[in-house]
Amino acid sequence: MNTNPIVPENDPARMSDGAPEALPHKPSSLERVAVRGLTYTVRRWGPADAPQVFLLHGWMDSSPTFQFVVDALRRDWQVTAPDWRGFGGSTWLGHSYWFPDYYADLEVLLAHYAPEGPVRLVGHSMGAAVAGVYAGLRPERVSQLVMMDFLGLKPPPEADSPFQLRKWLDAQAAAPRLPTHADHAAFARRLRTVNPRLSAARADFLARHVGRAAADGRVEMACDPWHKVSSPFVYRIEDVMACWRQVRAPTLMLFAEHGYVNDRLADDPDELQRRLGCFADVRVITIADAGHNLQHDQPEQVAAVLEDFLCGDAS
Repeated sequence: MNTNPIVPENDPARMSDGAPEALPHKPSSLERVAVRGLTYTVRRWGPADAPQVFLLHGWMDSSPTFQFVVDALRRDWQVTAPDWRGFGGSTWLGHSYWFPDYYADLEVLLAHYAPEGPVRLVGHSMGAAVAGVYAGLRPERVSQLVMMDFLGLKPPPEADSPFQLRKWLDAQAAAPRLPTHADHAAFARRLRTVNPRLSAARADFLARHVGRAAADGRVEMACDPWHKVSSPFVYRIEDVMACWRQVRAPTLMLFAEHGYVNDRLADDPDELQRRLGCFADVRVITIADAGHNLQHDQPEQVAAVLEDFLCGDAS
């Protein structure tokens, strides 16, 4: 597998043209990696001789989402964060996606960047869904696992096989589209409307790094619109839990006070405990005053908790 370096990110020139004053960010570089017939973009922060940690982003997101957490880390880490297929700078398929491909893509990436020994996996949302199952499928490859604001989905009662297949089939009739915005500033304003906890500077950074200019010059999320099409298969939590029961790594559940886990499971404490009970060694920490994107809302808290956990095996 070949890795081709790209120019460093966080160039101050990217934050010009009337945008809010740029925050001081730790620099990252980008690499292109061949993964199962696709080209992945992988973002890397920190010195190559530091302990390595993999950060896996969520749905409708990309690797720059972790910039604020990386900025808040106290010690040196070699941080490796891919853009999943169909997100950011990685190859977009232009048709429906199959979720198990993410497990296989992760295995290739780990073989490339950490061919020997177990690794530290930190996943947010969809990234946590991938990391949690993978840690059960390949327990010998994961030394520590962090799942950020994800503990499985809670499908609606009507989501049986005919319902899901019909919904997926109907969606194939026309290519899906994402909302667009007049420019990066308009996109940043939209991000702050959706998440009032974002500062103007952080919203501007995200608009410029997780967004992209479309062919007509308008700005949209840097995500393949086909991710908006639901899977044709029913999500079965029992299958996921069977994988979680195979996880051997110490596991940190990092929930957001106002995030998805609390929204979905706070009214069902028995189900919450049933899911947590799948993990042999699990601890739970809730980040106060944070929504689902806790890496944006409280990056300093997230970084501190991550380091306290990861430093138990930082070699």
